[in-house]
Amino acid sequence: MQKNFPPLPGTLSSTGQALDPVAASGLNSKLNWLRAGILGANDGIVSISALLLGVIATNASTSTVLLSGVAATIAGAVSMALGEFVSVSAQRDNEHKVMEQEYNELLHAPGEERAEIAGILENYGMSTATAYRAAIEIGRNDPFRAHLQIEYGIDPHDLTSPLHAAVSSAASFLLGALLPLLTVFLIPDLSRVAGAIAVTAVTLLALAITGYISARIGGTSPVKSVLRLTIGGILGLALTFGAGYAFGAVA
Repeated sequence: MQKNFPPLPGTLSSTGQALDPVAASGLNSKLNWLRAGILGANDGIVSISALLLGVIATNASTSTVLLSGVAATIAGAVSMALGEFVSVSAQRDNEHKVMEQEYNELLHAPGEERAEIAGILENYGMSTATAYRAAIEIGRNDPFRAHLQIEYGIDPHDLTSPLHAAVSSAASFLLGALLPLLTVFLIPDLSRVAGAIAVTAVTLLALAITGYISARIGGTSPVKSVLRLTIGGILGLALTFGAGYAFGAVA
C-alpha cells in the first residue's frame, strides 16, 4: 500500500496543489511492467520449449510430452509471479522507508536538506551561489518529490506495483509457453526429429520477435538483441535435447 505524505508546511506540489503521492502509473511503472512481461515471455518460450525437446528426445508419447509441458507451464507461471511479487515488494518497502526518512528530515531539518541538495547540484557543475538559489526554489514548490528524485532517483508519484509486475510476468510466461505447447498439440504425430525441428523453429522465431521488440523499446540494436536471444535459445534447446536423448537411450 502506498503511504500518504501530506504537503510540507508552506509548500505546494509541482502542480500548485497539495501533494498527492497516490498517482496513476507513469513511465517508470509502465517500463517495469513491460520489462517483466518480456522477461516472462522469453522465460516461458525457452524453458517450456527446452523441456518439451528433452521429453521428445526420450521417444515419449505425445500425451506424456503435453502433460509434462502443461505441468511445467503452470509451475513456471506461479514461480515467475511469486518471484516478481517478492522482488518488487522488497524494492517498494525500501522506497517507502527512504520516503519516510526524507519526509521527516525535510520536516525537522529543512536547512540541512537544502544544503545537501545545493551540494549535489554543485557536483553537477553549478556554482555555489546558483546551486543554493536552486535549492531554495526547490524548497518553495515540492521539496519532498524533488529531494527524493535528486538524492535517490525515486519518484513518489511513480512507484512500481508488485501486483502489476507479478500479473504481467505470469501472463507473459503463459503466453510464451503456449507457442511450443500448441506446436506439439497441433502436430502430434511427428517423429522425434521432426517434432524437435518444429518446436525449435517456433521457439527461435518467437525469440527473434521478442528480441526485436525489446530492442526497439530500449533503443538498442535489434540485430544484437535477436542474435543474443536466438543463440542462447539454440544452446539451451540443444543441451536439453541431448540430455533427453542420452537418458532415453539408457532407458
